[in-house]
Amino acid sequence: MNLILWRHAEAEDSASSDLARQLTVRGRKQAQNVAKWLRARLDDDAVILVSPATRTIQTVECLTDQYRVVRELAPNARVADVLTAAGWPEGIASTVLVVGHQPTLGEVAASLLSGSPSSWALKKGAVCWLSGRERNGDDEVVLRAAITPDLV
Repeated sequence: MNLILWRHAEAEDSASSDLARQLTVRGRKQAQNVAKWLRARLDDDAVILVSPATRTIQTVECLTDQYRVVRELAPNARVADVLTAAGWPEGIASTVLVVGHQPTLGEVAASLLSGSPSSWALKKGAVCWLSGRERNGDDEVVLRAAITPDLV
């Protein structure tokens, strides 16, 4: 399974509520650039799951209008919530893209790659692409890509 973690792009600092925060002009450009990079690499049958926050929806809409809003991916979600939503390690699809928030996405990456709970920083708009596989009878997680908007 491929698990792609995409942190929402730059958003305004305040709004009527945290969930209502929108992308800034810079954030829209970040999301468009990363979406272009993803579009060239994503399978057509990838399942896209997104937090109910406005900024995550605006981020994913730079890529597609085919996504599912998952309440459990809201800000401050737990690692287990993300992994359950994606169906890790078998997957609800061969590729699942999750558009969400820090620190959760960094915690998911850290947990899967290092095997221990910690928090790794993911820049706004960044993508961390992980794959699960079996090798010599053992399950392992492979980092396929880690990219930030300023590198695409």
